[in-house]
Amino acid sequence: MKRHYVLMLFAFLFSGYLNAQCAMCRAVLESEEGQTTAEGVNDGIMYLMAIPYLLMAGIGFLIYWNFFRRKKETE
Repeated sequence: MKRHYVLMLFAFLFSGYLNAQCAMCRAVLESEEGQTTAEGVNDGIMYLMAIPYLLMAGIGFLIYWNFFRRKKETE
């Protein structure tokens, strides 16, 4: 239980630094005329965000598939 509180404390203390970095990136990307770099950064973020979810979904599906296949074999 104490470990949970310590983790929450660290997340709260260091969240200010994360917001500062995001604001800096946003300011640089908003200052561009064509907004092509901003679109590229947004696409890159979506790509990097989607890959772990797809991997976890694939692993979950394989575990689910193997569990029910073994269950049918034993019946």
